[in-house]
Amino acid sequence: MVFTLSIIGMIGAIAMLKYRQQVGDMMGEAGWMSAFGGVYNFVVILAIFILFWSITSLTGTQDVLFRPFLYLFPGGARMGVGQ
Repeated sequence: MVFTLSIIGMIGAIAMLKYRQQVGDMMGEAGWMSAFGGVYNFVVILAIFILFWSITSLTGTQDVLFRPFLYLFPGGARMGVGQ
């Protein structure tokens, strides 16, 4: 199941990159998207994130790639503490 969803995620991310204008028009522009440079840049960033997530799910390396993001959240696991 993980393999199938990862492949679908990779195909979807590539489709989002190719058709970013249509996806952006379908999503609509919200005020908070201006921090990312607009709706089309947000679609690109989202597609890249989904692509990386799918690749790491296939290889089983989510913990390696996403470990630095735990420092952004309060109460996130710290490296070397209890591990």
